[in-house]
Amino acid sequence: MTPSTEGLRERKKRQTRQRIHEAATELFVARGFDDVTIAEVAEAAEVSVNTLYNYIEAKEDLVLPRDQEFGRRLADFVKERAPGESAARAVLGRLRDEVHRRDPNLGLTEGFARVYAMMRAAPTLTARLEQLGQQMTAALAVVLAEETGAAPDDPLPRVVAHQLGSLHALVFSEIGRLISAGQRPDAIAEAVLALLDAAEEILGDPILGYATRAPREE
Repeated sequence: MTPSTEGLRERKKRQTRQRIHEAATELFVARGFDDVTIAEVAEAAEVSVNTLYNYIEAKEDLVLPRDQEFGRRLADFVKERAPGESAARAVLGRLRDEVHRRDPNLGLTEGFARVYAMMRAAPTLTARLEQLGQQMTAALAVVLAEETGAAPDDPLPRVVAHQLGSLHALVFSEIGRLISAGQRPDAIAEAVLALLDAAEEILGDPILGYATRAPREE
């Protein structure tokens, strides 16, 4: 749904969600994630605590995506791949597309350095990021096993999922490293694209060709 097609109720919900997110981010960056309460976020966003909990399940949701949304990220990349496209090439292609678009979820925006520093300083957020990475790899392994018809004891879907999950984690690690080094978004994007090119070259045909979706029949 786009802003031009959403109804009044949906627009108000989107605006409230955005206001909550902006208020929370401003407070967390200024004072630290652990030193800001939910009540303070609600007050800054001019909503009640009960209203705020209509939009989140936990405080961490104010900074990071919910588990069920982000945990299936890689699995969704693969499930949505085009005919004739492999799992690995689908992941590589989607990551390149996000980099080219400077997707905010990658942190490729001006001013994100302060947000990143806040996230790294909060143990609950770093633990949540690690958990999300594990969930992504596990969900991807399930999809790969289903789509290739692998036997339950076949380790190959898990091996490929681990390789692609590690690549995804490396992309975010590299972005974080360059943000901390004071690099600008355009320079970071260029470095990440080079990293993806290097990864594609080193992965090799067994992984790059794994789980290739059958072409459409004419």
